[in-house]
Amino acid sequence: MTARLDHRNPLVFDTHELGRRPGALQRLTRTVAAPKDFGIQGVVGVPEGAPVELGLRLESVMEGVLVTGAARAQAEGECVRCLEPLQLDVEAEFQEMFSYPDADDRGRHHAEPGDDAEDDEDRLFLEDGMFDLEAVLRDAVVLALPMQPVCQEGCPGLCTECGARLADDPDHHHDAVDMRWAALQGLAETMTDGEKDEMSGGALPSAHADEKQEK
Repeated sequence: MTARLDHRNPLVFDTHELGRRPGALQRLTRTVAAPKDFGIQGVVGVPEGAPVELGLRLESVMEGVLVTGAARAQAEGECVRCLEPLQLDVEAEFQEMFSYPDADDRGRHHAEPGDDAEDDEDRLFLEDGMFDLEAVLRDAVVLALPMQPVCQEGCPGLCTECGARLADDPDHHHDAVDMRWAALQGLAETMTDGEKDEMSGGALPSAHADEKQEK
């Protein structure tokens, strides 16, 4: 059993003033606090409690109430290229039908019997003349947010070698090093002084001296 709607919830709207006469219209504006997890988790989203401006158009139809609306808010996230914090304005539009629980199927497309159950699962219903907009609004905002937000168009990102932010230093670069020489350099740094002398021929004079003594 689903929990009853709470009229004190700012995302719950009452349609009693609209009435059930088909064609009746009502326009509403409201600023609400963003609920928790309002966006793409770990990527970008509207912070919990941040203001969300709503503009709604409620229309009474034979089956229920057709809700058309738009939402505006400011989202926060992290640039996927340079990992810097960012803010962006998000605007989302939506339209949803909230059906009367006692509405008949007049005006509905007659589907196969097996499809009716699936259709009912997807339908949203009015409860005591009220509807909860949170799920519809959340889906619309998520669809309006970028999957890969960037701090600015053309952000160059980070240096792949040292992690420096390239936008701060456009001339940033690293001198190319031949990997073969780099390997030899690393080998030389790990050798002892004696090993270096032997490789450089430092032991050759003593060897020539020994040959002369034998003669």
